[in-house]
Order: sequence, then C-alpha cells, then structure tokens
Amino acid sequence: MSIEEEIFKKSIIDYSKLIDYGFIKKNNYYLYSKYIINNTFKIIINISSKGIIKGQIYDLAYNDEYLNYRIKNPKGQFTNKILIEFINLLNDIKDKCTTPKYFISNQANRISSLIITKYKVYPEFLWLKYPEYGVFRNPNTKKWFCIIMNINKNKLMNGEGQIEIINVKVAENKIPTLLTKKNFFKAYRMNKNKWLSIILDNTIKDQEIMCYVNESYQFSIHK
Repeated sequence: MSIEEEIFKKSIIDYSKLIDYGFIKKNNYYLYSKYIINNTFKIIINISSKGIIKGQIYDLAYNDEYLNYRIKNPKGQFTNKILIEFINLLNDIKDKCTTPKYFISNQANRISSLIITKYKVYPEFLWLKYPEYGVFRNPNTKKWFCIIMNINKNKLMNGEGQIEIINVKVAENKIPTLLTKKNFFKAYRMNKNKWLSIILDNTIKDQEIMCYVNESYQFSIHK
C-alpha cells in the first residue's frame, strides 16, 4: 500500500473543498503544488475524479523526480525530512478536504451516513481483532440497533471473497418471509430468531435497508 493509500484509506474526498484548499481543476484531475526545503523541492498532489491520489516530489536543482522517500524504511536525515513534509501535507489535505470513510463498500458508507444524519450516532469499532466491524447503538439506552461487518462470503453462502453486511433486528414474524428474498440471511453471529443479515452490494436499495434500520432502532428505545 502506498503512502497516499494508507493515509486516505478511511477518507472520502470532498471535491468542493479542494478548490478552497488551493487545488486547480484540470479536466478530470485536481492538482496542488507546494514548495518545500527552502524552495528547492516541489510537491505535486494529483487527485482524480475517481478519488485516486498520487503525490510526486521534484528536485528542482536537477529538474527530476525525487524517489528516495518511497524506499521502505528510508535512511538519512534529509530523506526523512522530505518524507515528513510529504506526509504532513497529505494529512493536512485529508483533515481539510475529506469526510470519514468508515467502511469499505459505497453502500455501507451511504447507509452509515444516513444513520449518522438521522440518529446522530457514529459507528463504534470495538474489537482490535475485527477493526472493520462498526456498531451503532442508541445513545440513551446503549442498546445496539445495527452493526456493519466485513466478512467472507462463505459465512453466509457458497463462494469466496469479502462482502459487507448489516445486521438489523426486526419483528420475529417477518423473518421467515424476508429470508426468502435475495441477500437476506439468518443473522451472522447474532440471535437468528430476532436479527437478520443483509448483504450491502447495492442489490437492496438504500431506502429499503433504512426501513429495517429504523425498525431495529425502535427495538433499542426501551431499556
């Protein structure tokens, strides 16, 4: 994973903020440059419309790209100074021009944003062993009302590969019917008589998923 990928892996670019920061839009790219080390080096940050971030550093004395900072565990005070300048700039852009990306899939992040907006609660990441499991809980009763998890597909069905799911609590009499629908499964790691797992791959529309989240929230109101 590159330096840029590591820093921005949990962030979503807010393109409206890039211009205010000082980026210049050229076709499908946003460009930003900064001189460092007494104007002897120049950092150029390139962000594509697809959110791909690439940084380059040029040694202006030789008019050539400087790459030593890309070496794993770079040695030497000067190279480390260049690396720190680069990382500090990327972190500043992240802090001022992005919003948090809590999960992997686009749908999981959309659902997360809808939950945050409606209930004013943020996902809690409670387990070191499962850093991508985000729990949402009622702020008054502290009861969970949903959890988004990244799991292997074979935990629910045949096949391999990572998928994201959301577990929600619904009325028990609804569960048999919902289990006949595509992408609905008996709850992974939770009470299968009261909870369901729904795969977040855009098959089920956000609005429908939020209906189940809202129902689940109602169960969390009373202690």
